[in-house]
Amino acid sequence: MTPSYSVQTTPRYERLSHKLLKGHRDFGATEKSAAAILADDPYNQSHRHNIKKLEAVPAGEGQFRLALGRWRFRYDITGRMVELHYCGLRREDTY
Repeated sequence: MTPSYSVQTTPRYERLSHKLLKGHRDFGATEKSAAAILADDPYNQSHRHNIKKLEAVPAGEGQFRLALGRWRFRYDITGRMVELHYCGLRREDTY
């Protein structure tokens, strides 16, 4: 089955990803899982993923958030393209 959305990254995402790959062994596998999820179902119509549309976030700054364990990915959807803007660890003071 061919993915229905194409996933692209921004230069900021690339910088963040590069730093995280150096310091966290599990990030590479999580990043691949995130790309597969977003290529298949970025709007979370299946309700199987922890995806949330963020309020008061303008287009171009990551209107959607995908949470995979302790990792967070922010992205925008334009037509059939998903553009990743941010990747990082969950803030420690969140809970």
